Amino acid sequence: MASRGAEWVAGYVAAWESNDPAEIGALFTDDARYLTSPDSEPRTGRNAIVTGWLADLDEKGSWAFDWRIVHEDDGFVVVQGRTNYPAERDYLNLWIVRLAEDGRATEFTEWYMPRSHKG
Repeated sequence: MASRGAEWVAGYVAAWESNDPAEIGALFTDDARYLTSPDSEPRTGRNAIVTGWLADLDEKGSWAFDWRIVHEDDGFVVVQGRTNYPAERDYLNLWIVRLAEDGRATEFTEWYMPRSHKG
C-alpha cells in the first residue's frame, strides 16, 4: 500500500501531466500555501494555487519527472526529484509537503537547481 505522501506525489504528477484545474485543486486544502521557491511569496488558497499553476504550466510531453520520498512522518513529506526538460535542461528538485489528515496538502515548498550537465 502506498503512503499518503506517495499517493499525493502521484496525484501531483498526474495533475502536472493533465493541467486540469479540478485535478490541481484536489491536491490542496482551501487555505493551502504553495511556494515556488523557499523565499517566494506564497500562493495562498486553492484558487490562487490553481491560477498560478495554469499561468506557469508545463505542456504535456515537454518534461519527465523521477522522484522518491526521502522522509515521511505524520503528514510531513520530503521528496527528492529530477525534472528533465529535453528541450532545455535537467533540474534537481527537493519538495517539502505538509499533508492534512485527508491527504491534501496544506503547504508545498519546492527547491529546484539546474544541473550543470545532463546525464
